[in-house]
Amino acid sequence: MTLLVELERRVRAATAAPVAPTGAADEWIGVAVRIGGEPYLFARDEVREVLGLPAPLTRVPGASQWIMGIANVRGQVLPIVDLRRFLGAGSTPLTRNARVVAVNHRDIPAGLLVDDVQGFRRFQEHGFDGTVPPTTLASAPWLAGSFNLGNERVPVMSLRKLLEDPAFSGGAP
Repeated sequence: MTLLVELERRVRAATAAPVAPTGAADEWIGVAVRIGGEPYLFARDEVREVLGLPAPLTRVPGASQWIMGIANVRGQVLPIVDLRRFLGAGSTPLTRNARVVAVNHRDIPAGLLVDDVQGFRRFQEHGFDGTVPPTTLASAPWLAGSFNLGNERVPVMSLRKLLEDPAFSGGAP
């Protein structure tokens, strides 16, 4: 039993850093998304898959307005969250570009609705900047830093920190 506890501690410690290398020794790979018209990066290791909006969604009575409902995704119940609404920027328009990012978290299943998923982006790990660029969305508590993408600094959002935050995981109004 002690061995299992120690293994879990080591796994959590290894996955705690949102900018841990995931490809080559000096490369960081992220998923580029848009939320409320702003660019963000999610660590590739924190994303299980990207899907269209599942149908049907079953509304959860008493849940916050940003929880759109739950869906059956390949036999697993997945809560679908409008991330833009959670961040206080109104509802995400359900356009043909809107996508659900299924988060890769062992204990907390979640699908996050975003405006658009723009694909993988590769960065040199040394290009990570621990400072957070200003954003119009109230996302600062979950930002880990940023990378340069073209001529702009794009914030890296830690999905692990987001899902484990009581403001998110409580889900009640």
